[in-house]
Amino acid sequence: MSEQIKLISQRIKELREISDISITEMAEHLKLSGEDYAKYEEGVCDIPVSMLYEIASYFKVDLTEILSGEAPKLRVFQVVKKGKGLEVFRREQYKYHNLAYNFSKKQIEPFTVEVPVTPDDEPLHENSHPGQEFNYVLEGKLLIRVNGKDNILEEGDSIYFNSVYMHGMKALDGKKAKFLAIILND
Repeated sequence: MSEQIKLISQRIKELREISDISITEMAEHLKLSGEDYAKYEEGVCDIPVSMLYEIASYFKVDLTEILSGEAPKLRVFQVVKKGKGLEVFRREQYKYHNLAYNFSKKQIEPFTVEVPVTPDDEPLHENSHPGQEFNYVLEGKLLIRVNGKDNILEEGDSIYFNSVYMHGMKALDGKKAKFLAIILND
């Protein structure tokens, strides 16, 4: 596992221990087995962004604190230049850049997400998380599945959905895709 995943794992373990919450309690809250949750804290298993967001929400800390170890400081505005942002290595399938990582008390989490080319026969990875989500395709063509319904989106297309339903994305036509994801905090 990458060094970033290990550091994030340590941070969530520290949050849990400081809050005097058992692994079992935390796992139950996240609807995971204790064994699966323990793998997150051990740093041997990748943690989906949706799960990190849920953990941050549970401990009432900003997602940035879990990702970077630092609390966001800005309260008026934050500028993020093209191609910049806090790179978040959360899923092998996707490459995230948080576009408001240093803004304090955000009500949304904006990301650019790059979806690499995958073989046609590779299954679509799906997840769910509290809140709502808006995706706007910046380049390429995406299959976006929400609650079992497949939607094909091209550059300039968008989708807004309730993210408690299972959803996932896959680049199409043998080319990577990139989209803007805005997650509304619940």
